Amino acid sequence: MSDLHTNGTIVVGIDGSELSNRALEWALDEAEAHGKKLVLVHGVELGLSVAEPYGGGYVFEQLQEAGRLALADAEAVATARGVPVESRLETGPPAYALVEASKHADLVVVGSRGHGGFVGLLLGSVSASCVHHAHCPVVVIRPPDKTDR
Repeated sequence: MSDLHTNGTIVVGIDGSELSNRALEWALDEAEAHGKKLVLVHGVELGLSVAEPYGGGYVFEQLQEAGRLALADAEAVATARGVPVESRLETGPPAYALVEASKHADLVVVGSRGHGGFVGLLLGSVSASCVHHAHCPVVVIRPPDKTDR
């Protein structure tokens, strides 16, 4: 991997999934090794589910609360390891929030899939968007290999 020496920031996509947690752990190791700060980003996707009559404001509030909890958990892990951290809860597509954050970052770290549908996809839409549109290098964390065969 290239040496990270621009502004000292690693952006991490956080959604509370297992792969998001693995991405956080990888980013924490990288931040410790290179003296970097983490910026944790969670995007709250707006869609038909937040429109009336499908749920309206209640659904949006629930999505925001889930994002706040995921960010708080990730921030606690980073703080316990002594890594400087900032959390951002963004309204809009997670991929857009991560690509925007990448404009001021050395690196973006995401899981290959999150909580979205189509679990069978090798690369989720958020990670694929980051790979194609981020303004800095992107690391995509895969699920662990299955060794129970």
